[in-house]
Amino acid sequence: MTDKVGLVEIRWHGRGGQGAVTSAELLAQAAINEGKYAQAFPAFGAERRGAPVVAFVRIDDEKPIRVRAEIEVPDVVVVLAADLLRVVDVSSGLKDDGVMVLNTPKTADQIVKEFGFKWKLATVDATRIAREMLGVPIVNTAMVGALLKASAVAKLDSLIDPLKHRFGRLADKNINAMKKAYEETTIRGQK
Repeated sequence: MTDKVGLVEIRWHGRGGQGAVTSAELLAQAAINEGKYAQAFPAFGAERRGAPVVAFVRIDDEKPIRVRAEIEVPDVVVVLAADLLRVVDVSSGLKDDGVMVLNTPKTADQIVKEFGFKWKLATVDATRIAREMLGVPIVNTAMVGALLKASAVAKLDSLIDPLKHRFGRLADKNINAMKKAYEETTIRGQK
């Protein structure tokens, strides 16, 4: 687990419409609700639905965050679409002791064999969970659950209020997707 005290930097990779930016915002709000300092922001270009998207979250439990630059050397990388592994270098800059959180139906061992990842790897089939729980393949809240299992950046219960505020009558479905992904996420240790 990323139980690091101080600044934790998280980079989210997804496709337009999957909710990477929303996930980043929800996580930052949960951290703020816990009394931590946090910021979330996207990297925007000429994105369209389905195009690669990047979002960033910084969380610090000790001091305010002054930097607002893109995260080039993250502690954690969250990948909402496994096909991005062949399109974008999602692991670029990931610290040696970093964590990769990946939406995939494959096992962590299969991913390591295929891509040679050296980092701690958390995997979950968030697409299946989203289809079951939400009826659509929007994986953002499931991936928040996976991230929280792989990293101690916020408490699972701290996401409930931000999810209720953001999703209104659909909040319970999103909360259940988050919790199910938390339960189903498997983690493969480093090296």
